[in-house]
Amino acid sequence: QVQLVESGGGLVQAGGSLRLSCAASGRTFSSYDMSWFRRAPGKEREFVASISWSGSRTDYADSVKGRFTISRDNAKNTMYLQMNSLRPEDTALYYCKLARGLGYWGQGTQVTVSS
Repeated sequence: QVQLVESGGGLVQAGGSLRLSCAASGRTFSSYDMSWFRRAPGKEREFVASISWSGSRTDYADSVKGRFTISRDNAKNTMYLQMNSLRPEDTALYYCKLARGLGYWGQGTQVTVSS
C-alpha cells in the first residue's frame, strides 16, 4: 500500500514562490514515475509536470514551463515542485500521483495566488 502526502501549499502574492512536497510511504517510491496535477475551482483536473523514476526525464504543461521545476529525492521518498513567478491562474488544489497500476493519489495541498 502506497500513501502520498502533499504539503507546502499556502497563500502567496502574484510573482511569489512556493515549494510543494509529496512524501511517499513504502519502499517502491524510487521505482515509479511521479507527477503533479492540479484542479482549479470549476475546472477539470489538469497535468502540471512529471518526472521519471530516476529523475532523468521531466515533462511540463505549457502553462508552467520556465516557471515550475519538478524534482525528486529517492533517498527521502519525496518529490518536489518548485513554483516561481506564480500567477492568479495557478490557484488550485495540487495533487501528486505515483504511476503504479491505476495510480496512487494524495489528498492535495491548496495553492492560492492573490493578484
